[in-house]
Amino acid sequence: MNSFRHRHSARLGLPVLAMSLIAVAGCSSADDGGSAAVPSAGAAAVKLCRNLDEVLPREVDGLGRQDPQPASELTAGWGDAVIILRCGVPQPPKMIDPEVAEGRDADAVAGAVDGVDWLMEKRDDGSYRFTTANRAAYVEVAVSADRAGEDTSPILVGLAPAIKKAVPEGVGS
Repeated sequence: MNSFRHRHSARLGLPVLAMSLIAVAGCSSADDGGSAAVPSAGAAAVKLCRNLDEVLPREVDGLGRQDPQPASELTAGWGDAVIILRCGVPQPPKMIDPEVAEGRDADAVAGAVDGVDWLMEKRDDGSYRFTTANRAAYVEVAVSADRAGEDTSPILVGLAPAIKKAVPEGVGS
């Protein structure tokens, strides 16, 4: 896992800045922000995810918090399902894929933004999924295809302080 961080911390910068990301917000919202599957996380990850939910920003990249249904401390959203955050997700298979590690996978790139390591994956529908690396719990941020063509750096930059505060560095569980 350490080789992932050291080899790829500089690579995510350009693709991440070129793509839209999802952000996390402060308090839960009563507004329906679409739907998202609630992760089945272990007890340690659930505790970290609850801490993250408490410190998420109310607004990310100009979008107000609108949490998805069903309501859960493991999920958050901004805009009308434009940005969806899920905490406690499993490690993405691409995170250990040698093609990604060597920079040969055009649909997945690893790097860091404001002290948080990310794996960025382009999906078939044009949306993007960003998953934290080297953290005690995996946090996934999905950005809709409509927003994915825009600069995503404000999303990742907006989420970094909350992630660094609530989810310590370590191996995801």
